[in-house]
Amino acid sequence: MTIATLAMESIDEPRLESDTDYRVGYLIKFMGFGPDDVQAIHDSAAHLAPLVPSLVDAVYLKLFAFDATKRHFLSRNAGYSGALPVTLFDLTLDHPQIAMRKQHLSAYLVRLVTGAYDSKMNAYLDMVGKIHTNKAGNPGVVICLVQMNALMGFVNDALVATLLTLNLPCEQKVKMVRAFGKLLWIQNDLISRHYTV
Repeated sequence: MTIATLAMESIDEPRLESDTDYRVGYLIKFMGFGPDDVQAIHDSAAHLAPLVPSLVDAVYLKLFAFDATKRHFLSRNAGYSGALPVTLFDLTLDHPQIAMRKQHLSAYLVRLVTGAYDSKMNAYLDMVGKIHTNKAGNPGVVICLVQMNALMGFVNDALVATLLTLNLPCEQKVKMVRAFGKLLWIQNDLISRHYTV
């Protein structure tokens, strides 16, 4: 079989920008993210659930390691109404706004491993991208794309490292790592799309 004889699907490219479900459907097809991947992610839930607090703490330790990421928590995040710290040095990992953000990240991770991968999940993953721009949440809190990419890379690596330490058959761990890799690339696309003009 030659390349010329392969079937080719036609993609409505303008629709990729206006229809989230269509966009995710295209990404799923292109990357081969299928039911086996969703099952592998769901199968990881029981193993990852007890580790979520450690993963969340690792993410916030990393975010606090750089002024470029820590500074965003000096501004009022959507949904937080308490007192704000004045300087980066006043902001601690046990600050109430950070506690709220940690709860959101925990809920995100739980939803990834337990939720149905349907139109509601597509909208949720898209909102995760949008909320970090001036298009949703607090319009005064805009996280730069380079910081979002760095964060997603860190989350991917932390998840892979965690999955590889699980006491599971190698084949099962490989399936989980590959499934999360595809999922996080889909998530990253749904973040990046909100940074285009």
